[in-house]
Amino acid sequence: MTNTANPKNIHQGRNVKRFREMMGLKQDALAYQLGTDWNQQKVSLLEQKETIETDILKQVSAILKVPVEAIQNFDEEQAVNIISNTINNNDNATMHNPSLFNYYPTFNPIDKMVQLYERMLQQQKEMIDRLERLIEKR
Repeated sequence: MTNTANPKNIHQGRNVKRFREMMGLKQDALAYQLGTDWNQQKVSLLEQKETIETDILKQVSAILKVPVEAIQNFDEEQAVNIISNTINNNDNATMHNPSLFNYYPTFNPIDKMVQLYERMLQQQKEMIDRLERLIEKR
């Protein structure tokens, strides 16, 4: 089943690559998790595709632990524009009314970094366990 609708010209392959790299996963590790008919070269080709078949997209999103919609809809240019506009709007607002700017985040950034690090460590441990099982089979 092919996902032919890509109205915003979002490059799904590049998004797979972005999310894979954010997770610290190599192409060959993703290939291993996708199954025996996958290899590093096939993942590289997948990351070059503008539109990815829905069934493969679902598998990849499950491995990367991101929603399918994130891969289908993430637009880097739009994200940069939103961030840029938000920063500019906040700067303009604070010039006229400094009380509009929230100087105190509602979350602790260090806690968020620790959570991300713990999640990455857990995924690395799972990958090592899988690789050890693969080695034992040989």
